[in-house]
Amino acid sequence: MPKPQAKTETKQLTADFLLSMVALVWGLTFVTVKNALIDIKPFTFNAIRFTIAFIFMTLFLKGRGRNFSKKLVTTGAIIGTVLFAGYSFQTIGLQYTTASNAGFITGLSVVLVPIFTTILLKESPTPYALLGAISAALGLGFLSLQFPLQINTGDLLVFFCAVSFALHIVLVGRFSPLYDTLMLVTAQIGTVAFLSGLFAVALERQPVVFSLNVVIALLITAIPATALAYLIQNWAQKFTTATRTAIIFSMEPVFAAIFAVLLLSETMTPRDITGSVLVLTGMLLAELKSQ
Repeated sequence: MPKPQAKTETKQLTADFLLSMVALVWGLTFVTVKNALIDIKPFTFNAIRFTIAFIFMTLFLKGRGRNFSKKLVTTGAIIGTVLFAGYSFQTIGLQYTTASNAGFITGLSVVLVPIFTTILLKESPTPYALLGAISAALGLGFLSLQFPLQINTGDLLVFFCAVSFALHIVLVGRFSPLYDTLMLVTAQIGTVAFLSGLFAVALERQPVVFSLNVVIALLITAIPATALAYLIQNWAQKFTTATRTAIIFSMEPVFAAIFAVLLLSETMTPRDITGSVLVLTGMLLAELKSQ
């Protein structure tokens, strides 16, 4: 009979693997969303994306009424509001900065998560996890930044996005073990859909144009990169730490570079390879002497 510790380690490894698959899917989204924003406004796009995801989630809620509570919905709404802020800052910021800059700055959440975990939850990451976060952040710089650096309004907006996503990871790590995963994620996604729709109606008057770019972006983001991705994250963070989650998510631009090579016949420069190795080193360090 398997020992409890062996079972825990197996669940943690499974969680880490599934989070890597989420990073892989997210690696496809930066360019597709940037292309879609040529034809659709950011809040409108997010409202449609998260509404589709919310409807998909509700199809699986039958028979889970016993898990419904005001506390769960309130917690999901708070976490969802933070997630809404992250996507709003990122989607608006993408209109004013490059996809590469946005990818790097969003990835700074890998450094912010251990800081927020220490401040908010009084949980100090292991030295291995901190070294892993620093290594991953350096790797993201090699992968994404272009020189000379030019900081603009879009970069500042995307930084606020990184802060929001870091807080989201920390909050999910704190509350996901306490609630039914499906219902907690549905509450989060429903909150983002509602708030995005509210801001779209208030601020955006442009008619919705379902161009090919918009349709492709919605197909990739609504269910695979939203509903399924956040289901996996909320389940996985029951068995792994917030810092490890952030480091694994830093694989997103690495996967983006791999897809560029495989699908677009692009080549990886020495900088790309160096950055990828640093990110992978960060992941390996996070796996050592885990919290």
